[in-house]
Amino acid sequence: MIKFNEVTKIFKSEVLTQPFTALDKVTFEVPTGSMVGFLGANGAGKTTSLKIIMDFIRPTSGSVDFSELGLNKQEIFRKIGFLPERPYFYQNLSGEEFLKFMGTLSEVPSNHIMERVQYWAPRFRIDHALKREIKTYSKGMLQRLGFLATVLHEPKLIILDEPLSGLDPIGRKELKDVIVEVHKSGKTVFFSSHIVSDIEEICDRTIFLKDGKLVYDGPVHSLLKTGVEQDFIIKVITPEGLDLSTEVKSVTNFPQGLRLISVSPANKNVLLAELMSRRIEVVGMEQSRLSLEEIFYQVRQ
Repeated sequence: MIKFNEVTKIFKSEVLTQPFTALDKVTFEVPTGSMVGFLGANGAGKTTSLKIIMDFIRPTSGSVDFSELGLNKQEIFRKIGFLPERPYFYQNLSGEEFLKFMGTLSEVPSNHIMERVQYWAPRFRIDHALKREIKTYSKGMLQRLGFLATVLHEPKLIILDEPLSGLDPIGRKELKDVIVEVHKSGKTVFFSSHIVSDIEEICDRTIFLKDGKLVYDGPVHSLLKTGVEQDFIIKVITPEGLDLSTEVKSVTNFPQGLRLISVSPANKNVLLAELMSRRIEVVGMEQSRLSLEEIFYQVRQ
């Protein structure tokens, strides 16, 4: 759907003593039908990448391939829906008036605009507020209204820049549900976020930038398997205290004799043998894993 080919962006100005490289030979792909999270700290190059995709700025070198969407820019951008991080709304319009205006700009037939509004507004939980002026809307309602405007012309590709930023936990959960539903309706979704756990929860792929360079491009589950070898957590039940000869990382005690023992992979089998020989009941074992957020902050350092 989108292919970045060796994209480099260098900013030059009289204010900067030296040119600043925002993107350095970045290559990645957003496959058709995927839900891709765009991850990176502030200054990593995410917004610059989205601006290049939307043709707001041009790359210094490299190219972006949209061949699956069309043969010319007009055809391509008719099939893209974009929600910027800080969208602008006409405050004195009602939500319904704004959506009609946006639908008209996107050349959606007038009779189809309200059909689509009536379909999506309840799913975005904004239908109750469409008659009100936009200046009365909360941050979460503005995000929903902007997102609804983004899908009015039924684009094939949805691009969202920090769509969950600034929302409370309930608003974030509701908007994530909408993103998932839009994806299930057949749209390719590409969105950037600082909220790493949300990308882990709903995305099937992630693209990871650091200092303008590509760090990772692939399935979320593969990224979660990378990094330092993780300890094992062995669950046992014993009313007696544990005085183990095997070296362990920690023992956490819970009511009714439940204990969680953290042990390194090298000592796992030795510990299990000791527990069996002492007839201590083992009720479970699992390998701990880094969350995507932990991986993100490790890579940032």
